[in-house]
Amino acid sequence: MRQVWIPRAGGPEVLEVRECPDPVPGEGEVRIAVEAAGVNFADLVARTGMYADAPPIPFVVGYEVAGTIDAVGPGVPESRIGEPVLAMCRFGGYSSKRVVPAGQAARRPVGLSAIEGASIPVTYMTAWMMLRVYTRPQPGDRVFVHSAGGGVGLAALDLLMDSGAETWGSAGKSKHEFLLKRGYNHVVDGHANEWPAEKMDIVLDAIGGASWKQGLDHTRAGGRLICFGFSTMTEEKRSIWSAVKGLAAVPWMRVNPITLMNENKGVMGVNMGHLWDEGERVGQWLTAILAMYEAGKIHPHVHATFPFAKASEAHAVLHRRENFGKVVLVPE
Repeated sequence: MRQVWIPRAGGPEVLEVRECPDPVPGEGEVRIAVEAAGVNFADLVARTGMYADAPPIPFVVGYEVAGTIDAVGPGVPESRIGEPVLAMCRFGGYSSKRVVPAGQAARRPVGLSAIEGASIPVTYMTAWMMLRVYTRPQPGDRVFVHSAGGGVGLAALDLLMDSGAETWGSAGKSKHEFLLKRGYNHVVDGHANEWPAEKMDIVLDAIGGASWKQGLDHTRAGGRLICFGFSTMTEEKRSIWSAVKGLAAVPWMRVNPITLMNENKGVMGVNMGHLWDEGERVGQWLTAILAMYEAGKIHPHVHATFPFAKASEAHAVLHRRENFGKVVLVPE
């Protein structure tokens, strides 16, 4: 099989393709012939050596894949061979073959390509946890979404359009026309740090640092700030100074229980990489998301695909915040 490895910490250029033996599925496992693998900001942070959850370098990054089951282990019906699927995985997704627990491989609905399928698990389940588990926006609620043009931002919009909430998207001006056509009610210039005049009921923030303080300032009583990333730390190369500045800007004193109680606000966090012990529950979320796809209520948007040999270019697109939706790798 072919894999994209992080051989050492550094910029996108360090990524390299290697040939490795095909994995063999064990008890209760299936092997997926990967046709597409999603790229996420966590992958970028791992490549710079700044992601605490990542395995020691060198390793293969990647949280989500889509393709076709080509082998099964003991205890799995052989009838699953040939089944089109998508799956989350704990690293190792940048591979042309990936073994996962059988229950973790969800059948792709008719019409959902592998490329679209690989764009769904991380972004849509992150949005699902924020907007269906932590909060359930009602008609008239005001929701502000940072990085609205990214994968999670567009996934969140799909779920919000099904709720009747009023939506504000924050992104660079070059993305505003697209976001309005996509369905956001209002857009503001994220590069200029613009905020709506109105206070929000829900703020979804993947930026971190000082942005979390601003999110608390811009929520009204009963409002909730949901943190799902720390992109201020996502530079092309490892930067301890940037990490220190970002952490120093976190409003630590604002998020203690007494202050939150007195302000009548809530702060929540989402990290899909820490939900591996909730496999059955997370699987139910994915099933519900795929049912929404079949009902025409979600529309995964893939900005671009890159072959494994150009994985560095895929990472660079995310670093430059150029993408509308997901960037996906294909093992050509």
